[in-house]
Amino acid sequence: MRGPGGAARTTGRTPGGTAYTLHGTGDRPVVLVAGAGGAGRIWEHHQVPALTAAGRLVVTFDHGPEPAGAKPAGSQTAGAGADTSRADGSEAYGPLALAARTVELLTALDLPPCPLVGHSLGALAVQELLLTDAHRVSGALLAATRGRSDVLAEALTRAETAAARAGTRPPPEYEAFVRLVLNLSPRTLADEGAAAEWLDLFELAALTGESAADRPLPPLGHRPADFGRIPVPVLVVGFADDVLAPAPLGREVASAIPGARYTELADAGHLGFLERPGAFNTVLLDFLATLAPTDPGAPHVP
Repeated sequence: MRGPGGAARTTGRTPGGTAYTLHGTGDRPVVLVAGAGGAGRIWEHHQVPALTAAGRLVVTFDHGPEPAGAKPAGSQTAGAGADTSRADGSEAYGPLALAARTVELLTALDLPPCPLVGHSLGALAVQELLLTDAHRVSGALLAATRGRSDVLAEALTRAETAAARAGTRPPPEYEAFVRLVLNLSPRTLADEGAAAEWLDLFELAALTGESAADRPLPPLGHRPADFGRIPVPVLVVGFADDVLAPAPLGREVASAIPGARYTELADAGHLGFLERPGAFNTVLLDFLATLAPTDPGAPHVP
């Protein structure tokens, strides 16, 4: 099967049930971890073609909410004492659970230590994985991340938790507008054609149930104090107009990780990797080029 850009494409499922796709035929894997909503195809229009053209084997996968109280396969590796039984089921697809799902994927595919790229919730999960299973990773790019909550994030979590518990949801048109304003930059919003296209996409996501609007995340806690234990190369990418993960909080994460670097893209909101894919892909490929190559014939991690 052929995927974006004509690259070879193979699909499968891990023993835990996670659906994944392998793009390309290269021997240098890179794993892309999506944000809330969990559809691996979000990377396929822009990032997958750029990476496969550079000779990379790209792994994308789907993740999403589990039933309340469910514990994904391998979740014991994502942090001792994680509570997966919240009434709204949010921890079942929070950072710890997604970190566990990612570890299970790496294990199932028998991948050597390789780069991980995470966006938003995916970046939070990669951060947790780096604290528990860094031996599986050769480097990490964290986009639209944070190491702690703030007033706006807490207010949004309270609002979405209340809506989920009440069983209420706004009309798709309203949800699409809210998501548009929260996720994109003023530059995109000022472009009427682009704004109309994004509205259509967000409304379709709301109509098909693929929006993350009804999936409140668990509290983040304060993580920067732990990040000093992360031993692999890390690049944090902030988006200058990001409302959901303000760029200064991403800079804090980079400052807390030994040797980590930080870069910021202008005119980009929370979905900056889709708003400014050319600039993001350049940063991503440049970062990957700095990492020591993984020998595909080397012993894989246990």
